[in-house]
Amino acid sequence: MTTSLSRLQALIRELPRGLQDHLHRTREVALDLARRHGVNTGRVELAALGHDICRALDDATLLTEARAAGMTIHPVEERVPVLLHGPLAAHRLQRECGVTDTEVLDAVRWHSTSCAGMGSVGLVVFLADKLDPRKVEGVPHLKRVAKLAQESLESAVADYLTEELSSLLARGSLLHPASIEARNDLLTRAGG
Repeated sequence: MTTSLSRLQALIRELPRGLQDHLHRTREVALDLARRHGVNTGRVELAALGHDICRALDDATLLTEARAAGMTIHPVEERVPVLLHGPLAAHRLQRECGVTDTEVLDAVRWHSTSCAGMGSVGLVVFLADKLDPRKVEGVPHLKRVAKLAQESLESAVADYLTEELSSLLARGSLLHPASIEARNDLLTRAGG
C-alpha cells in the first residue's frame, strides 16, 4: 500500500491546487470518521486521496476516457459525465498506482452516487467528500449529516442521499439509479 500511496501522491501534485486542497481536507475528515468507527485507516486514506484524481477532466474527456477504458456508461452518466470521474479515478488508481484492494477501488468508484451494499471504507469516503469543511460552512443539512456521521455512517449517508435525491427531483434533474438503490439498501439495513 505504501508504493500505491507514493504513486498517488505524485499524481495529486499534478492536479490544480484547489483540488489538491480538497483531497487533503477530505483525507482528514475521512481519517477522523475511520478512527471513530473502527475502519481501516490505510484503506480510507488511499481512497480519500484518490477519489477525485479525475475531477478536473472536462465532460468530453471523461466520456472519451471511459469509452477507451471499456467502461459501461449508464445513460445518466452519458448525460451527466461528471459522474464518471469516480469510476475513472478507480481505473486510474488500479492502472497507474497498482491498487488492487476492491474495497478501496469501490469506495473511489462510488463516491459520487454511493451504491447498494457499500462497505465501511466506501461510506467513510462518500461522507468525507461531502463533509469537506469548505462545503459544510453555512449548509444546515450538511451540518446535520456531519453530526449523524459521528454516530452512524449508514444513517448519515441515507440522510444525505434523501436530501440530495429530493433536491435533484425538485430541479427536474436526472437521478442515478445507484443512488436510489443505495438509499433503499441503507433504509432496509436500518429496518426502515
